[in-house]
Amino acid sequence: MADLEGLKVPHDYHVDTQFATDGNFHVKGAGNLEWGVKKHLSNIFSPKSGNTVMFAFDHGYFMGSVSGLERLDLFIPKIQDHVDVLMATRGAIRTCVRPDCGKSIALRVSSGSSMLNEDLSHEVVAVDIEDSIRMNADCLAVQTFIGADGQLESLDNLSKVINAATRYSIPVMGVVAVGKNMERTSRYFKLATRIIAEMGANLVKTYYCEDFEEVAAACPVPIVVAGGKKLPEKEALTMAYQSIRDGAHGLDMGRNIFQSLHPTEMADAIGKIVHEKFTDKEAFEYYSEKIK
Repeated sequence: MADLEGLKVPHDYHVDTQFATDGNFHVKGAGNLEWGVKKHLSNIFSPKSGNTVMFAFDHGYFMGSVSGLERLDLFIPKIQDHVDVLMATRGAIRTCVRPDCGKSIALRVSSGSSMLNEDLSHEVVAVDIEDSIRMNADCLAVQTFIGADGQLESLDNLSKVINAATRYSIPVMGVVAVGKNMERTSRYFKLATRIIAEMGANLVKTYYCEDFEEVAAACPVPIVVAGGKKLPEKEALTMAYQSIRDGAHGLDMGRNIFQSLHPTEMADAIGKIVHEKFTDKEAFEYYSEKIK
């Protein structure tokens, strides 16, 4: 057990210094990995920008039918050409995503909670590695609860998925869960993202926060920022811009796309920030012009 007494709080994150061991590969922290993992990561992260736009529609695995996603079979074909990655459950993908869609797949493999539970922090690995391979997933997403009652089993789930996925060169995405008793602070997100990365996850999904540039710098794998609750379009684009500016390598938008009045235009505007270095102002002007 490490001796915590007298342990100095780190403060120099060298936020202006590029990650040191990428070599000539475009994904942070993946320079030393084998070809198969790099191929999957290249399906997720654009070799040109190094970034990604994910569209999350996995809400049904614990929320059931969600406003805006009542008919996945009708909505997904409209949005898929405007994003890079589709993140969902195997049931939603198999029933509502065409196999020839050409998009990268982030497969949700943890489950076990629902909106009927008081505590959402207890999950299991619900999809085994064989079915993940059959799904041809580019990464496996595991909900990870740090500082919650279910932390031990959550990290056990993450470890088991990483161990299995590594045998078949499939990347794993640790998804930072923020429970009702956890503050969305840089201190918490530095802790959670670093733990997940050091467990062996190849990318981490988390939330934007104050001092996010330190969170991103301290995490040795790419961070994809979750969209979170529905925001007005202008605010959502500002959050997207700040995330990329401060070191994120992608956005995983759900509600801020599918609950927008103009979801495809919103997805395109986010893509302009993520891949073409638009500012939030430029992206909102682009969005406003598109919806006229």
